[in-house]
This record gives sequence, structure tokens and C-alpha cells, in this order.
Amino acid sequence: MIGRRDRRALGLLLTAAGVLLGGWALATLAPTHAPSTVEAAHPAPAAELRQRFDTAVLLLHARQFEPAASALQRVLELAPRLPEAHVNMGFALLGLQRAAEAQRYFESAATLKADQANAYYGLALTHEVQGDLELALGAMRSYLHLAHAQDEAHLRRARAALWEWETKLAERRASVKR
Repeated sequence: MIGRRDRRALGLLLTAAGVLLGGWALATLAPTHAPSTVEAAHPAPAAELRQRFDTAVLLLHARQFEPAASALQRVLELAPRLPEAHVNMGFALLGLQRAAEAQRYFESAATLKADQANAYYGLALTHEVQGDLELALGAMRSYLHLAHAQDEAHLRRARAALWEWETKLAERRASVKR
């Protein structure tokens, strides 16, 4: 059972990082607006932002959580309101088994962008790690509500987590009634 969770977390991490990287790359490579005067005047920070973000995503894929967190710290210095950076920092901290800190980053990502689906997935995992399955269920339900366009395999993993947590809660409730 423990090995299964490890693979699920890795699958989540890889899927979320891929989705984030793809979405971020599409938004960055195909801008729908002319560069602002700030962007035109400061091209080096934008280049550094992209390089650091891409590096962090690759490090997350490789399960190199400490260097990923360092790269993401710089990304957040350059772009403190980039919700994808907050989500990825959350996953890096979750990988470092720092769930309470990760939770804060997932929450800030959801605050910055309320429909940031993978922020709710991360929140669900942090609540699970912290033993609060009720909150984990709520966050995962929010994820499923927002992530209807996600990869079907990823959605199945989320539904499986819901089923697992609902089963555990039902078992706990049944044992309390006895």
C-alpha cells in the first residue's frame, strides 16, 4: 500500500508538472499581447524566469525536490504572483515532506487564481498527509470540478483517491459507532 501511494504521488507530480509546463509554455511562447514597456525594458528577468521555471519543472520530474525548491524560490522572487510557481513550490515542499509549508503555497496559488485546479490537488495531498481526510476530500472534489479537461488517467487517479479516502472515513465512523 505504501509503494502505491509513492507511485501515485510521483504520477501526480509528473502530470501536474507536465500540465503546468505545457500551459506555461503555450502562454509564454504564443503571447496574445504586445510586450509591455516593462517586459521590453527588462528582457533578462523574463529570460531568467523562463529558464528557472523550466529547470524547476525538470527537477520536479526527477524528484530533485531541494534544488527544485531553490529554483522556484528565485522564480517567485521574479514573479511573486505566478500561480504555477506557487503550485510547483507546493509540490517541491510536499516531496520534501514539509506538508504544512506546501499547504500554504497551494493555498496562495488558489488565491491568486481560483480555478488553478492542480492547487486543489496539492491541497488534497497535504491534507491527506496531515491526516485530515475530510479536508482532503473537499479539496479533491474541487480539483475534479475544475479539472474536467485534464488527462483522463489523471482524473482516474483523483477519483481513486476520493474512493480510498471515503472508504477510510466510513471505516473510521463504523469503528467509532461500535
